[in-house]
Amino acid sequence: MRAMILAAGKGTRLAPLTDKTPKPMLPLAGVPLIERQVKALAAAGVEQIVINLHHLSEKITDHLGDGARFGIEVRYSHEHQILETGGGIVKALPLLDYQPFWLLNGDIWTDFPFDTLPQKPASPDLAHLVLTPRPASRAKGDFSYADGRVLERGHDYVYCGIAALDPALFAGIDPTFFSLRDLYFEAINQQRLSAQVHLGQWHDIGTPEEYRALAAKLESA
Repeated sequence: MRAMILAAGKGTRLAPLTDKTPKPMLPLAGVPLIERQVKALAAAGVEQIVINLHHLSEKITDHLGDGARFGIEVRYSHEHQILETGGGIVKALPLLDYQPFWLLNGDIWTDFPFDTLPQKPASPDLAHLVLTPRPASRAKGDFSYADGRVLERGHDYVYCGIAALDPALFAGIDPTFFSLRDLYFEAINQQRLSAQVHLGQWHDIGTPEEYRALAAKLESA
């Protein structure tokens, strides 16, 4: 089983915390966020992880290395120029052997049980997303959902940054700067986007306030 963690972003909204530390390396109760993610994926049976990198990339590679100490193989896709989520994945597909894979945003913390995520979307779907009901802190959501399907853009549910993807979602696309959401919207139009809902804990670490609140919560647990 393969997975990819998106970790190339500069974390501009988290500055100055991210001036010298890449966002996925910010500590939560003494453990870098990305280390928590790698361990969670390994515990769910993932054998190989690809991580895309740009901002302060050496901080991540120095900490994770080849992944051996976590019982998992870690590969890196270096981006000299940021390619956004979609382009970054397309560039990394050769490292994923063009096989179905799980996707995880490098700026989220969650108690989502990864062993409930399908290894790949069920045919003819191209992607399977994990959604959560829109939290009160969000003015808008991302999608409308019912009966295991993403119906349309909407505000009832937020995309958790967790998905199972078929490489066919990216067929014929070059590794240029574009957002993965564009492909999700097209998959909705084709009725090829499934989903499941996570009702547990989920935090998007997007601002210093959100990060500090989560760090305090985990430290007191």
